[in-house]
Amino acid sequence: MNYPALLFPDFSLIALGYLLCRYTALNRPIWQAAETLVYYLLFPVLLFHSVVKSPIDLQAAANLIAAGVALAVIGTALAYAVPHLPGLKPHIDRHDWAGTAQVAFRFNSFIALAISGPIAGAEGQLMMAILVGIYVPLVNISAVWPMARGRNTGFVRELVRNPLIIATALGLAANLAGFRMPALLEPTVTRIGAASLALGLMAAGAGMQFASLAKAKALAVSMLLIRHLLLPVTAWLLAWALQLDTTQTTVLLAFSAVPTASSCYVLAVKMGYNGPFVAGLVTLSTLLGMLSLPFALGVLGQLPR
Repeated sequence: MNYPALLFPDFSLIALGYLLCRYTALNRPIWQAAETLVYYLLFPVLLFHSVVKSPIDLQAAANLIAAGVALAVIGTALAYAVPHLPGLKPHIDRHDWAGTAQVAFRFNSFIALAISGPIAGAEGQLMMAILVGIYVPLVNISAVWPMARGRNTGFVRELVRNPLIIATALGLAANLAGFRMPALLEPTVTRIGAASLALGLMAAGAGMQFASLAKAKALAVSMLLIRHLLLPVTAWLLAWALQLDTTQTTVLLAFSAVPTASSCYVLAVKMGYNGPFVAGLVTLSTLLGMLSLPFALGVLGQLPR
């Protein structure tokens, strides 16, 4: 399968968002409003619908869920270990690390769900929605914890108000309770989901910044190395150890290699950390995703298991 060609439409939307934001009247304030709309309304509807629309066989998905939880734990452990490593410790500013650690293990859910259908069909999109539902609460706790400790603020409020956590929790509960979307509403929520993916990808491109990438190089390289190399390799090892089937392996590998979450910047700013530096890392992570996704799917995905 030609993964670069398959992923081209999604990354072309990211490029389009960047060009529109930089070179037209559709500037950053417009895209900030669009990102807010996607984050608080359109994307939660997509997540809820993705989880609800097909019955979930928890027994069949148990190994995939276990792999997702393990990936979250390992990614968090690797990021948390960085300021304690002997070779890196003298070069890592703990305050910058607290705001940046999230880059290593959070993921761009817009891109994850956008690519899951083309690479793995409807079954793959359901599996990706399940992974998102399991992963979002775990990595949000891991992202907020070091920043909350550094600022002496609680993190429970940040979690319970997260629209992605709310949408996926409601979706899982509704699915297990046997709820199905009424036929009359199906076309509407489907179109909302399609709009959320297109706008979300373009908003990710509009938010790209390059100016702050020269700061704290050791920290930047460490976080991006975890995000785009160590996590895909870890995902392949987990797929092998848990004997995931082909579709589950494809979804887990894609999930492990997507760029970091664009909302890393928003969270860092909200909690008083270095937003421009985090925005630079999000930008570079988005570009590296063009390499890590073909690596995970086309190289690791073809290795014998």
